[in-house]
Amino acid sequence: MRATALSLASLPARPHKTADLAPGTPAVATVVVAPPPRRPRGRPRKTAQERSDGNRRRQLMDGAAKLFRSKGFAATGTRDIAAAAGMHSGSPFYHFASKSALLFAVMNEGMASAVQSQQQALAVLAPQAPARECLRVLIRHHFEVLLGPRSSFIAVMLYEWRSLTPVQRRRIALVKDSYEAAWMPALTALGRQGLLQAEPGVARLFIFGALNWAVQWFAPDKGKSLDELTEQALALFIHAG
Repeated sequence: MRATALSLASLPARPHKTADLAPGTPAVATVVVAPPPRRPRGRPRKTAQERSDGNRRRQLMDGAAKLFRSKGFAATGTRDIAAAAGMHSGSPFYHFASKSALLFAVMNEGMASAVQSQQQALAVLAPQAPARECLRVLIRHHFEVLLGPRSSFIAVMLYEWRSLTPVQRRRIALVKDSYEAAWMPALTALGRQGLLQAEPGVARLFIFGALNWAVQWFAPDKGKSLDELTEQALALFIHAG
C-alpha cells in the first residue's frame, strides 16, 4: 500500500493505545501527509533549451535582416539565411513558418524594440521638459535606431515594405504609428509656440522622411557624429526661438 506524498516506510508509525480500541480492532498507523510544495513567485526561469532556441531565433533575424538589406528579400534564399546563422538549410523553418514570416518578424520585432527604447529615452526627461528638448531626445534616439548596431531592420522596412502581405503591413503599421505618435506632443507644443516650420502632422511626415534617408548617406567613420546630426536636424525643422 502506498501513502500519499510520502511512503509509509519513511514515517514512524504512531499506533493508538490499545486501551482506546475496541476489543478485536486492529491497530492502524497514522499517516502524515506532507503539504504541497510552494510555487516559486515570479516568472519561471527559462530552460537551457528555451534560451538556446531564443538565441538561435535572434541569430536568424539578425542575419536575415543584414541579408535582406544587402541582397534584397527576393534574392535571399533560406540557405543563405541558415548559413549566416551557422545552421543547416532547413533549420530556419523550425523557428519561422516561411521566409515571409521571417521578414515580418524582422520588421515587427525591430519596431517593437524601437518603441520600447524610445519610451526609455523619454522617461529620463524631467516631467516639464521643454518641447524643444523632447524633440532633441526623439531625434537623437531615432538616429540611434536608424544607424546603430541593430539598424538593419529599418532599411529592410523602408525598402521591402511591398514584400509583406496586406495583413502583415497592417500589423507593422500599428507598431509604427505607436512609435510616431510619441512625437506629436512635442511637435504640437512647438507649433503653438510658433517655433515649428510646418503644421505638426505634416512636419512629422517631413521629419521622418528626412531622417530616414540618413541610412543612405551616413558614414560613421567620417563626417558628423550623431549628436552633431541631431543639432543640425533641430536647426532645420524648428526656429531658434
